[in-house]
Amino acid sequence: MGYDVLIVGSGPAGQHAAWQAARMGKKVAIIERKPRLGGAGLQTGTIPSKAMREAAYGLSRLGSMGMRDSVKQRANENGLLANAVRRKNMVITMQESVILQRLLKSGVSLIAGEASFFDAHTLEVKDAAGNLRKFSADIIVLATGSRPRRPAHIPFDKKTVLDSTSILNIKQLPDRLLVVGGGVIACEFVSIFATLGVAVTVVDSHPQILSYLSEDVVNVLAESFLSLGVEFHMQKKVASISKLANGTLTQLESGEQLHADAVLYAQGREPNWSSLNVEQAGLQVENGWLKVNEHFQSNVPHIYAVGDLIGWPALAATGMEQGRSAVLHAFRGEAFAMAENLPMAIYTIPEISWVGITDKEAARAGIDFVVGRSWFNDSARGQIIGDDNGMLKLVVDARTRKLLGVHIVGENASELVHIGQLVMNLNGTVNDLISNVFNYPTLAECYKLAALDCLHHPGMKSG
Repeated sequence: MGYDVLIVGSGPAGQHAAWQAARMGKKVAIIERKPRLGGAGLQTGTIPSKAMREAAYGLSRLGSMGMRDSVKQRANENGLLANAVRRKNMVITMQESVILQRLLKSGVSLIAGEASFFDAHTLEVKDAAGNLRKFSADIIVLATGSRPRRPAHIPFDKKTVLDSTSILNIKQLPDRLLVVGGGVIACEFVSIFATLGVAVTVVDSHPQILSYLSEDVVNVLAESFLSLGVEFHMQKKVASISKLANGTLTQLESGEQLHADAVLYAQGREPNWSSLNVEQAGLQVENGWLKVNEHFQSNVPHIYAVGDLIGWPALAATGMEQGRSAVLHAFRGEAFAMAENLPMAIYTIPEISWVGITDKEAARAGIDFVVGRSWFNDSARGQIIGDDNGMLKLVVDARTRKLLGVHIVGENASELVHIGQLVMNLNGTVNDLISNVFNYPTLAECYKLAALDCLHHPGMKSG
């Protein structure tokens, strides 16, 4: 059966590629191997983990009052964890329904089964019963996403040795949780479980968690973790993990032994292309990821790859735009201009979000810059909500006053960052933030406070 475009994968990147193609009047189908739509973003990653975070966040006020035991007792005995899991599942079901209705309304066909290349224009799809069908298309878009990295020597069992997918379905809070990793996924789960009263230990090989971010921003998060009793073993590596009758034993290369009821192994993700039979299409792989150009076009011109499959930044938001961009280039030859400055967010408690460069990156680039800061508790809204540690930081070109970076830690950071992103994409300056009128009281007012702080910096040039 022939199509104008076949899309493999129904995650955010695949969905938006399909909708764009349908709006252009193309005959389009999505091939999905899982029984439910949405990919990892909806089913096992972004949405479910954020839904569980909201449940933990609702209890964070109690935790901040030194009531960790009370929080954990309520979470277990009153079924709050079970309610969080149910809420997560409800959100997934509702979002899946929305996606399905949009696809069907757009005229997108859905093909159930696992796809692999028969040749460069043909995909062979095996359904759940083992039946094989062949589908061909002028354009093929690969959006098969990624999965948690699961090294063979780690004894994953979905009960006591967990990855970021299986931990979403636990039924009882452990007393002690060991988290291997200090990146985004690891820190998000540290936030959830430490806030719920679990004794969390972190093992990571880097000097600090989230080592690529601004130190002052990460320090706010680290101090929050410490206040919740999180124990850190930094610059340490895991030698082995063993399952015991009463939990787990993690042996570090340093010789230390760490006991816990459960282990979360969160050391990155890997792309889902191994079952695609990419060699049949002549596709190139580079450093484990499918190789594409700036238009998300592979070395085979009519085959595109988008989303987690191609590596950084591996975000749902960017995957959506990549899907649209690939289809526009495939059928119109358009070079879709994605926003230059992409917002990033880490849904820890407190949230972290940023756009642009850090002060360290500005220094390495030889830019004459200044930094302006404001603290949430300097604003009326910050005092009202009791966010004593939230911070908004601006990195500004001292000569032109242009905004180079925005770094936020605190409540609603993932929402607030878009103000800075828009200013940066419009080549705005701190003057624009100062002259703007923000609602009062709001956390957004911190932009003006930080901009004024920049003006008071002795390094800021007049203008």
